[in-house]
Amino acid sequence: MKINQVRAVYFSATGTTEKIVAAAAKAAAEQLGVPVVVSDFTLPGARENTLTFGAEELVFFGVPVYAGRVPNLLMPYVRDRVKGDNTLAVPIVLFGNRNFDDGLIELRNLLEADGCRTIAAGGFVGEHSFSTTLGAGRPDVEDMALAVQLGQTAAARAKALNELPTAPVEVRGEDPIRPYYTPRDRAGNPVNILKVKPKTSDACTKCGLCAEVCPMGSINKENPAEVPGICIKCCACVKKCPVGAKYYDDAGYLYHQHELEEGFARRAEVELF
Repeated sequence: MKINQVRAVYFSATGTTEKIVAAAAKAAAEQLGVPVVVSDFTLPGARENTLTFGAEELVFFGVPVYAGRVPNLLMPYVRDRVKGDNTLAVPIVLFGNRNFDDGLIELRNLLEADGCRTIAAGGFVGEHSFSTTLGAGRPDVEDMALAVQLGQTAAARAKALNELPTAPVEVRGEDPIRPYYTPRDRAGNPVNILKVKPKTSDACTKCGLCAEVCPMGSINKENPAEVPGICIKCCACVKKCPVGAKYYDDAGYLYHQHELEEGFARRAEVELF
């Protein structure tokens, strides 16, 4: 099929999803001899307008996995504001070394419902938002090489197509989609951290960077200690603060963090489809 443009589309609070999507899109564009256009919908303002794709584009669409699924607060945007025109697409999810569960099949289904036709897919690993040790340093060199491989595979498949695919790309996951992963304590009781918000230490200089990078626009720029909006625990404010002033001290959050670090310390593998 004719492709005149590759799109790199992503939500990436701490930059890991961006790295993978950008590498895959660049590799595909080089193989096809076409330009890459970036659509970053991480910040609130970028999600105000409809994102449309043409029939002669190849779209690499990436989101992080939260609790084994597409983040629920991104769902309305991906479902209602993304519009394809029989556009060839590659769903990509990034998970924090535990498991992407049904995140990839859910994103695939959303893109198909949006008017895209999925031809390849990938589940990649990045440093977990809660941690500096879980998936530390990932995506690494090996992961980036696989992102390039995914881009090249998708480009080759797109070039080889004479007509639109009749079925979506097969990926790992269950459909119907399972509920979001629920962390539990050692007694089996749910650990609920939905309303937990970051704290701010006296080291804060009130530079306002945390407010600027918050994907939900939830931090008061004038007084960063105030978080009146919803927190999705992406940890952009924690990981990007230049003086390390943002942190979480909720007991349930810390329990879940340590549980993940202890239980999923092995190197999780990338999966390509």
